[in-house]
Amino acid sequence: MTTHGLAVRQKALTLLRDGTKNTVVARSLGVPVGTISYWKHVDRVKRGEPPRRTDAVCSRCQDGVLDRSAYAYLLGLYLGDGHISHYAGHRVPSLMISCTESWGGLLDACEQTIRKVFPDNAVCRVSRTGCVNVKVYSKHLSCLFPQHGPGKKHERRVALEEWQQEIVRDHTWEFISGLIHSDGCRITNWTTKIIGGERKRYEYPRYFFSNMSDDIRKMFTDALDLVGVEWSALKRRGAEFNISVARRASVALMDAHVGPKH
Repeated sequence: MTTHGLAVRQKALTLLRDGTKNTVVARSLGVPVGTISYWKHVDRVKRGEPPRRTDAVCSRCQDGVLDRSAYAYLLGLYLGDGHISHYAGHRVPSLMISCTESWGGLLDACEQTIRKVFPDNAVCRVSRTGCVNVKVYSKHLSCLFPQHGPGKKHERRVALEEWQQEIVRDHTWEFISGLIHSDGCRITNWTTKIIGGERKRYEYPRYFFSNMSDDIRKMFTDALDLVGVEWSALKRRGAEFNISVARRASVALMDAHVGPKH
C-alpha cells in the first residue's frame, strides 16, 4: 500500500481550496483520485463547510426511486463485508464495503453499484493495509440498511424487513452474488479415484460461503433454495459456519449467474 506524506496531502488541499479539479490534483501529485476526494471531504468537514452535493430523495422515507437490482447486490455485500459508522466530526454516517485490494473487478463492481444506489452522492476508495474500503456518505443509510446496529452482526439478530425480502425474491441472483463476492469464494477441490486399476487425480469446482451469523447464513441458504441450488452445511470448530455448493448442476448454475471474484 502506498502511503502519502503530510506534505503531499497539504499540497493537494492547497490546490483543491484554490478550485483545482480532483482529477487534475490526482494526476499532478500521482495520488489516486479516490484518495483526493476523501482528503477534500475531510478537509471540508473540519472547516465546517456545507456539502456541495445533497442526497437524492430517499427511496424509503421520501418515496424516491431505488435501483432494486443494484440494491440487492449491495445488500449482499453489506451483510458480508459492510459497515456503517458515524465518526465524531462527521455530520452524516458512512457506509464502507471492505474489499481485498487484489480483487480489482470486485472493487469496480462495488463502486459502480454504490453509485447506482446513491446516484447523487460522492463515492471514494480508501486504502488500508491489504484492503480497500469503498465508501459513501449519506444521511439515509439507516433507511436503506435497517440491519445496522451496535456490535458485530453475528452477535445480534439480523433480519430483513418485508420490503427487502420482496427485493431479494425479485433479484435473488444479485443478492447471492453480493454475499458470495463478500464472504464467499469459488475454489477447485481435488480427490483421487481408481480408474481402470490406476489411481488418478480428479478435480471439481465448488462454492463456499462462510459467515458466523446464523441469520445471514439462513438468508443465503434461503436464497439458494429460491433458485434451485443444492447446498450443504459444513462444520468448523464444531459450528456450521460454512455453506458448500458442490453438486455439478448447482455449481453450473452458480457459474452462470455469479462466477468467481476477480
